[in-house]
Amino acid sequence: MTPQDEFDPADVLALTAALVRLRTVNVAGSRVVETPAAELVASTMRGFGWDVTVTEVAPGRPSVVGVVHGRSSTTSRTLMFEGHVDVVTEGDPDLWSFDPYAGDVVDGRLRGRGSADMKSGVAAMIYAARAVQLGGFDGRIVIGVLADEEGMMLGAKRFAADLQAGAVPGVDRPIDGVIVCEPEGGEVCPVAKGAIRLTVQFTGLMAHGAMPRMGRNPLPALGSLLIALPELERSYHAEVGTHPLLGDFSLTPTVLTGGRLDQMNVIPATAVLALDVRTVPGIDHPGLIALITRLAENLATEHDLEVRVTVLDDRPPVDTPIDAPVVRSMMAGHLAAAGVPAVIGGVPGTTDGTILTRDAGLTTVVYGPGGKWIAHQADEYVEVDEIIDCTRAYIAAARDFLSAQPIGSAPR
Repeated sequence: MTPQDEFDPADVLALTAALVRLRTVNVAGSRVVETPAAELVASTMRGFGWDVTVTEVAPGRPSVVGVVHGRSSTTSRTLMFEGHVDVVTEGDPDLWSFDPYAGDVVDGRLRGRGSADMKSGVAAMIYAARAVQLGGFDGRIVIGVLADEEGMMLGAKRFAADLQAGAVPGVDRPIDGVIVCEPEGGEVCPVAKGAIRLTVQFTGLMAHGAMPRMGRNPLPALGSLLIALPELERSYHAEVGTHPLLGDFSLTPTVLTGGRLDQMNVIPATAVLALDVRTVPGIDHPGLIALITRLAENLATEHDLEVRVTVLDDRPPVDTPIDAPVVRSMMAGHLAAAGVPAVIGGVPGTTDGTILTRDAGLTTVVYGPGGKWIAHQADEYVEVDEIIDCTRAYIAAARDFLSAQPIGSAPR
């Protein structure tokens, strides 16, 4: 422990390493994902004397919420730190130059799947809250380690619903700001892209490949849709331009199914296209979905098919004002820890913060250890110095935020 620190960096690294060594891969149908990591996190929080609630949002998918009460929690602000411990698959182990779940430190880097995205952020926020607790504070800190961030964000959706219903134990006042501890390479990110996940299914009539006129083939319609989508993307880009922090709107085909290779002599009855749409502020999601639906319906009519457009998830962009108190406090925290002003950035994907903003109206900002582009890649790592610096930044940000008067209250 260095003289200026109120926490032991070795503790933060040990928790990060222990979490990385747990294979908490979010794959469909898995009976156990977060459970071992959630148990470790809950045990750590209980060891600090926090109020801890474990909620199973789906079978084998627990969220952990810890609440730290300050000297006065009725007249001061409530700050939330948020993260997740589920990770994407390591993929082909042969693409890694080390064990994907090593959880070791080599050349100043802590290595392994989830080290950056985002088990280091979870460890840093827990020990930052502990340091603030030991130093004494007014207000309340909520620590949310929410399930299924890498999937449909079920944990964030359940937490937001429970919060709206007044059913989060220990939280009887509004949460005034949320710091989402995802890896952003040292940038303070008040904005994030929106996302729409949807499928388009064309349905025709199966027939023998030698007698194509006896069937109705959905593949040509799907091909026409693929050709039309880039023009739709270009038209939206021309309308909204390039966002200064988030870049461009994108409309990307990601999955295509229709027919079977072992039955190449059969005209398929159905064909499905999945789209991953990433939006920026200024794009109207219902209007965009309606345009895609109309385009698909026109093609279906042209080819004598039926069509069904299904929206699997609709996550709007996050556009938190840069002068929002939680953003200002995170910038102050970064300055205190790094000694230089924070760079304002944007999140290229979506986070649990997207859901907390959409479903519960919470004000969110994203800041955490790890490179912004390292997530989901082989040989994932996080610089040890970044973990420690972020812990310091979280401590300073929390104190700055909690020392101010409650949001919406009269001046004292």
